[in-house]
Formats: sequence, C-alpha cells, structure tokens
Amino acid sequence: MMNIKISKRMSKPDFQGEFIKAILSAAADPNIISFAGGLPNPVSFPIEKMERAAKAVLEENGVMALQYNGAQGYLPLREYISKRYKEKMGLDISPQEIIITNGSQQALDMFAAVMVDPGDEIIVEKPTYLAALQSFHLYDPTVLSINLNEDGIDCDELAKAVSEHNPKYIYLIPNFQNPTGLTYSADVRKKVAEILKGKDIIVLEDNPYSELRFAGTHQPSLATYLGEQCALLGTFSKIVSPGMRIGWVATTNKPLLEKLLAHKTTMDLHTNIFGQMVMERFLAENDLDKHIEETIELYKNKAEYMIACMEKYLPAGVTYTKPEGGMFIWATMPEGIAAVDVQNATIKKGVSVCAGDPFYESDRGVRTMRINYSNSSDEAIERGIKVLGEVIKEFMK
Repeated sequence: MMNIKISKRMSKPDFQGEFIKAILSAAADPNIISFAGGLPNPVSFPIEKMERAAKAVLEENGVMALQYNGAQGYLPLREYISKRYKEKMGLDISPQEIIITNGSQQALDMFAAVMVDPGDEIIVEKPTYLAALQSFHLYDPTVLSINLNEDGIDCDELAKAVSEHNPKYIYLIPNFQNPTGLTYSADVRKKVAEILKGKDIIVLEDNPYSELRFAGTHQPSLATYLGEQCALLGTFSKIVSPGMRIGWVATTNKPLLEKLLAHKTTMDLHTNIFGQMVMERFLAENDLDKHIEETIELYKNKAEYMIACMEKYLPAGVTYTKPEGGMFIWATMPEGIAAVDVQNATIKKGVSVCAGDPFYESDRGVRTMRINYSNSSDEAIERGIKVLGEVIKEFMK
C-alpha cells in the first residue's frame, strides 16, 4: 500500500470528530434510543410545502436554479434574513452584509480560516459546541476556555482573560447554549459587552436555537451593544430543515465580510442555489412564525416530559439544567462517576447519550453529559431515561 502524505493539519487526533461520528451513527440506528445528537424532530419538517416550493422553482426559474450563482448567496433569501433581523432583533443588517453558507458549520470554518494563524489565541465557553472546537482546531489556535455559570459566561474570568491575553475572537452561544441549554441573562450580556467593547476582538455569536424559546423572555443580541465588533451566525437547520444545509453569517464589519466572502469563493464557489431558491420560496409562501410556534410547542412538551422522567427515574445526586428553549439538557453525575463510562454502559442497553468530554478543550473524564429531548417519542424518552437512571444507580453502588 502506498504511503499517502497527509498534511499535518489532518493528521492530528480528532477527539471531537470521533464523538460526532458516534453520535450520527447512533442516530441512524433504529434499534437505539438516541439522546446523543442535536436532531430536530422530523414531525416538524414541512415536506408537502417544501415539495410545492421545489416544483414552483423548477417550473418558473429552473435554469437559474440549476446553474452556477454568486458566492454571497441568493439575494431574495438574504433580503428575507435582513428583514427578519430587523423585525425580531431590532438589528439593522443589510442583505449586502449577509453571506449564505452551507449550514452555519461552514461559517465556523470560514471564520477560523480567515482569523487564525497557528498559535493565535481565541476564547470559547466552557463547555462549548464540540463541532466548533473541531473546526477551530484545524487552524491551530491557542484556545482559552471561560466557565459558564447558570446565567451565562463568567464575566470575572472573561475580564481577566481579556486583560492578560490577546485573543482574536470570542465564540459565544448565548441562547439555549449547546451543550448546556443555558441562556445568558440580560445583565451578563451587558457586562460581556462592557468588557469587550472597543477591544480588537471580534465576537462570534452563534444563534441556531434563538427562535426556539418556550419559556422566559427574549434577550438582546450582543450585536445590539457591539455593532460591527460582532459577527452573527444563523441557520434554517433548527427551524425548517437541517438536510438543506442553509445557514448564514452576518456582520456590518466590511473588511471581515470581504475576507469571509473571498475565502468562501475558494471553498465552494457558492452554496447550493437550488436549495436557496426553494427555501426562499417556502418562506415567501408560508408563515414561518406559525411553523416555529408549532415546533416550539412540540419541544416544550418534549422537554417537560423528559424532565418529569428525570425526576422520576434519576437517582438523588444527579443534577440537570431546565432550559427555556432549544434542544438540550445538561446533566451532572455525582462525584466519582465519569460520563464516558455511563455512555458506554447505556449504549449496550440500547440508549445513546453524549458524554461531556468533547465539549471541553482539555477536560477529560468529566461527570457531565448532554441529553437531547427534541427527537424522541414520549415512549422512547421514558424508556431511555429509565435505563439511564438504572445505569447511574449501578455506578453509584
């Protein structure tokens, strides 16, 4: 067999990647109850409406839909996103300040490619989204992790990190955070803005779940306070369809936008134009807010049912977050129990959970785990949580 000379970048161990493959494998196995992924419930997919939109696009503008297109993305779709930013968040972001991406995952890679030289410092939450860490690691940054409290990132730690280091950007998920499900309070958002304002630090605010609120009150984007210092990631994956892979990055910072667009052009020329046109047609012909309301009601019921099952089946000593929206609950085992061991034991009993380890830059053997409630039936939730409780009780013995 020939010796393929792989780059150093791709030869490094991919800790997060191994977990991602396991998560997707479990989600695809019909014999496993999977709480490990972050999958929307297919009940929410607007299949018939999307079919009509696809047919209309091909009938009315099939040549454009099947031809090459611009790297920045389909203008009517960018106009829709721009209008929604104004209506929902009070942000003035023009269509020219939005780039359509292949899911927000591509935007994470674009951002790191444009911003990071080997050894450059960046800041993330502790814990944070595992696939963001995976993307950032490709470009060899020095990752500084700041602890999360119940009301958001630890502002004292953040202020200390900013004063003692020179980070190029900070990656935050302030709404229904992945993996914890926590949401930043209004006070924490203001303090974060005060700490960062005027610094040469870009704030990358990831908002895949922000519209999936079923309790509490809406909180402002950090862009409200930081303007062009902030770049926003968004996606239709959690509110319409993950399979269409349509996300975006938005920023009023013109030099940053130009560099992101230049890099995207080299990566893929443009995001699937047919998919963009179908999505825009669906949005134009249907009430997205009504669709989201139905999804929110579904997820609210799922979250409440899972929490009720946790109260019933999990032993004393296990704690967990109670999210106001999104898709995740973050559970903490008693001292001395590693979540990886629990994960390995539950999978043998047909239940998949995701140990917290890949959500940390360096912590291993942690006693935290992410549990997804959005994509399981009530029957599966009860059976799965009962198995999880039984496994934890065995470890506690």
